[in-house]
Amino acid sequence: MTGKQKFDLAVIGAGPGGYVAAIKAAQMGKKVALIEKEYLGGTCLNVGCIPSKSLLSNASIFNKIKHAEDFGIKAENVTFDYGKMKERKDQVVSKIRGSLGGLLKSNGITIFQGMAQFQSPKELKVKGEDSALIHAEKIIIATGSEPIDIPAFPCEHNTILNSTSALELTELPKSMAIIGGGYIGCEFASLFAEFGVKVTIIEALPAIVAAQGKTISDALTAAFTKRGIELKTHTAVEKVEKKENGLIVHFKGGDSLEVEKAIVSVGRRLNSEGLGLEKAGLKPGPKGAIEVNDKMETHVPGIYAIGDITAIAMLAHVASHQGIVAAANACGQEAHLHYNAIPAVIFTHPEIAMVGLTAEEAKEKGLNIRVGTFPFQALGKSIATNETDGFAQVISDQNTGEIYGAQVIGHEASAMIAEMALAINNELTLDCVTDTIHAHPTIPEAWLEASLLANETPIHFPPKIKPRG
Repeated sequence: MTGKQKFDLAVIGAGPGGYVAAIKAAQMGKKVALIEKEYLGGTCLNVGCIPSKSLLSNASIFNKIKHAEDFGIKAENVTFDYGKMKERKDQVVSKIRGSLGGLLKSNGITIFQGMAQFQSPKELKVKGEDSALIHAEKIIIATGSEPIDIPAFPCEHNTILNSTSALELTELPKSMAIIGGGYIGCEFASLFAEFGVKVTIIEALPAIVAAQGKTISDALTAAFTKRGIELKTHTAVEKVEKKENGLIVHFKGGDSLEVEKAIVSVGRRLNSEGLGLEKAGLKPGPKGAIEVNDKMETHVPGIYAIGDITAIAMLAHVASHQGIVAAANACGQEAHLHYNAIPAVIFTHPEIAMVGLTAEEAKEKGLNIRVGTFPFQALGKSIATNETDGFAQVISDQNTGEIYGAQVIGHEASAMIAEMALAINNELTLDCVTDTIHAHPTIPEAWLEASLLANETPIHFPPKIKPRG
């Protein structure tokens, strides 16, 4: 270990929050240290967003080929090699990770490979490949989260997998149980079902993706059921028993299910242990969360926290935006973060995206709302591309027309949600959408049509029949 090294800012964790914060601070002329115990890019790049979407893109292409005859194209005896798909996934991750390393170095950021521990509110000891003692005037904690392991059925990453080890499969089983019907579990269900795996989702709550509201949950349930994915809601897993050729998943109440493999997807735990937070004067909450204000600063001046560790919204793009806000404040600028327009995407088939309030949430807040829902089966571009499943929905104020929320399920949902995020963040109204010319024929026209429906002035949808007299 060399002598103490001094920096203006040290960032612990090089995930989508940490590396963005480091770049922002470096661009503002600060000397920045970025400390990472594993890989640059964190969970999102290495074992989350990017690798899973890489595999899901394979599934999307395979789905298109299977339906090629609908477009007058013959593709007979189509097969796939999942091992090669996994290799492609690894290549994608490696390429992006290498580019990220170059980007950080081009910004003059000093990278330390190792585990960071607080020695005081302004001192960190790094243990690992790059052992060091660092003094930093400001520190940002961006240590993220990892999959929860359940003692009753711990992951051994062979037959019982988590979201990380599931990405390392090179051969697919014939059957699979997914324990947990949140967005991660549903994405894996969609992926593996496309390649012929008999998938069963086991969810303790009354519905899958329950946090996304009843409209989305019902639509995805119908889509999954149509694809042959079995759903067991209101069902809790008691234990998972290993047998010679697979597993027996035992449910509370006595029933069971035999499968070859299982994925445990019941949430994530926060990485706040081992950081020596007490030496910095920090005390995390019961689940390890570090409390911050709207400047992303903790109760200890000069120490900030961003990303999953704050337990505010465990999404990569939220972590990145928090990183920008934290870095700006750490560098002496005034920046605040608002959470009313956070887009979220579930990369199932069909895709799901949402931003702002659901209809249920708006009603719970006592808001008087209008809802406009436009089905893709009535949209020209959707019919032309044979992608007619799903709808776009807008939630707005009954009196002012201000847009409170939007949900979309169907083709290109992940790209479509950006328009509504911009609208909500800038407090736009339905009229702002209807007064904007939308290119034709495109999928985003669905927002125009949904907004017209909410205003009860539909163009490409039959009007509501109003009583006479």
